[in-house]
Amino acid sequence: MVRITESLIRQRAEHNDCEIFSLEEISLHQQEIERIEHIDKWCRDLKIVYFQNNLIPKIENVGRLKKLEYLNLALNNIERIENLEGCEFLKKLDLTVNFVGELTSVESLKHNVHLRELFLVGNPCSEFGGYRKFVIATLPQLKSLDGKEITRSDQIQALQDYPGVRHQVVEQEQAYILKRTMEKEALQKNLEEKGNNKENIENKQSNSDGEENKDQMNEDEDEMNRKFWEEPTLYTPESRLEVHRHIEKNRKLKDKDKNQKKQKPRRPLITAEGRVLNINESKIDFTLTDDEENNQFILDLAVYRHMDTSLLDIDVQPTHVCVMVKGKVFQLVLPKEVNPDSSSAKRSQTTGHLLVTMPKTQEMVKAKPKSTSRTRSATSTQPHTHVTRTTQQNEKLEVDPSKHLSIDLFNIVTERNSVAQRPLIFHQQKVSERISDDFQDNPEVPPLTD
Repeated sequence: MVRITESLIRQRAEHNDCEIFSLEEISLHQQEIERIEHIDKWCRDLKIVYFQNNLIPKIENVGRLKKLEYLNLALNNIERIENLEGCEFLKKLDLTVNFVGELTSVESLKHNVHLRELFLVGNPCSEFGGYRKFVIATLPQLKSLDGKEITRSDQIQALQDYPGVRHQVVEQEQAYILKRTMEKEALQKNLEEKGNNKENIENKQSNSDGEENKDQMNEDEDEMNRKFWEEPTLYTPESRLEVHRHIEKNRKLKDKDKNQKKQKPRRPLITAEGRVLNINESKIDFTLTDDEENNQFILDLAVYRHMDTSLLDIDVQPTHVCVMVKGKVFQLVLPKEVNPDSSSAKRSQTTGHLLVTMPKTQEMVKAKPKSTSRTRSATSTQPHTHVTRTTQQNEKLEVDPSKHLSIDLFNIVTERNSVAQRPLIFHQQKVSERISDDFQDNPEVPPLTD
């Protein structure tokens, strides 16, 4: 049974910004509704209401809709016209293809002085003798009945024949009510028999087990379904409701079977060897940009523009990124490692695309692998340091730490002999004696002293 809820009314009030207190028109057709409720309290300003093609058995809870002008209740299970006296401005009432057999119930519409159009075609009362004359004479405010205009001559003729026509209508109505009572009793017995047969089948199925039980259940259900549709039945509100419930039951059984079936195993995201796979189950376009200036990767995933963001689930790992789009996997292996904690995701307001920003991890200076070191002469006093430059995307200076330990710090400064502090002594250079050929030794000349 489908109930009229606030959420249902708000869904049908999209044209009014989902506001229900000021709603003037609402369409609740084909909703399998079995009772009219709440609208006279929540939507007091309603002018047009569509309830066609439901399972409503009674007109109720509309008397407070003072502004109601058009009420459509076609293709329902209504058997009597009632509870419309409060709809003061009602202009059009559509009860096409219902089960109205009490034709005298149209007298309750005398107070609806603004009523201009009435549709009762397809109801049992429309087959009564004198049906049209009785309605025209009972409701003089009508301008049209079953889509046919009511002329002035029709009104005069109906008023003249009203006493005899009313007597005739009452007799037919009583016969119909007696017929309906017998139909309800027969239907009740039929339902009891079907219930007993169903119980016997269920007991029989519970006694058997295994594949035999399953096969027997399927055969019995197919047989019951075949008999249900082949068995002739009267067109009554009860039979219409029974057909609806039978269809609903079969639908639920099919849904249950689908849920019980084994789901298709999801493809592995990582191989047994630990290798991450690239997967795009939704066939969504994407671009991966390497933003070298900001040292980050940007993933542009073209998800559906009007899809709710709650249907997206993003997981960023150091080596790959995984996005669940409505339960389908999108996974991409990244060229370099990223920092998941600093990654961010957002939706574009114009295109709806998903933008995932993933900063790269900071590149570290790595030690150069050990290689054959060159031997140094024992007499050399100069240290040998090895400096290499790696040709990568960003050149880094690498120093081999193993060479640091081989530096001879003792011989960095040349050794000098220490000099003790003492008085300065000036040494005069001795001049060697040179005797020339013309030199004469004169004893009278005093000798030179040092």
